[in-house]
Amino acid sequence: MQMTAEAKGSNQSASNSGASREIFLPPDRERVKDGGTPHVSAKNYSVFYGDFEAVKKINADILSKYVTAIIGPSGCGKSTYLRSINRMNDLIPSCYTSGSLMFDGEDVYGKYTDEVQLRRKIGMVFQKPNPFPKSIFDNIAYGPRLHGVKDKKVLQEIVEKSLMKSALWDEVKDRLDKNALGLSGGQQQRLCVARTLAVEPEILLLDEPTSALDPKSTAKIEDLIEELRGSYTIAIVTHNMQQASRVSDYTMFFYEGDLVEYAPTKQLFTNPRDQVTEDYITGRFS
Repeated sequence: MQMTAEAKGSNQSASNSGASREIFLPPDRERVKDGGTPHVSAKNYSVFYGDFEAVKKINADILSKYVTAIIGPSGCGKSTYLRSINRMNDLIPSCYTSGSLMFDGEDVYGKYTDEVQLRRKIGMVFQKPNPFPKSIFDNIAYGPRLHGVKDKKVLQEIVEKSLMKSALWDEVKDRLDKNALGLSGGQQQRLCVARTLAVEPEILLLDEPTSALDPKSTAKIEDLIEELRGSYTIAIVTHNMQQASRVSDYTMFFYEGDLVEYAPTKQLFTNPRDQVTEDYITGRFS
């Protein structure tokens, strides 16, 4: 179980050393009728590794059924923030949080939060493809089986549906019994997306999902994000500015643990309000 800031009282002063940073929601949110409600809400939310404050008192909502890109230089806190949404940072003993992080109105770090169920609802795909050393079928069926699905026909339907959603079905439908490790890197990454979709998540977290892929495979992942847009809430960490501008509706810019700017993607890339944001997206630093 991850420690809260209260349990680390000696470090609480680090959280209070900076002012709370208010990030205003995009103004066109009010015009959204279908979706657009906050799916994840952070209030004065910080993430620490020991004494180091990696994410500093952010205040922001990730909106339902939209694609949000998270950009910034290496070590700025973007992946730490992303992984904290479904508590993957619990695996790091020195990591703890302060403030509030809510998912569908429930406290992500609440005393009675079931981490397994949380991760079913908030799935994650990592930087490098990580298929299990099992068949393609068993990779996709793993999650549903873990959650109690035993009927073979139901599992077959889930596997087919998930592979179709991830645009992989036509490429693997005749070799579902083959080892997933035999797939190409791009296919493996789409398999990991399908494996995540198989347990019917509400949110899909993508942590630099194309950084290890060639341009052709990267394009397929971006096409997949476009296909999933509107059906899932998607948050993607990327170092690729062009990718962020292509795939996302909104963009968060992190710098040294601060959420410096959060705006509709077109606005952030064409008319950033903060000089640091402009310097980053124009390549003055990386």
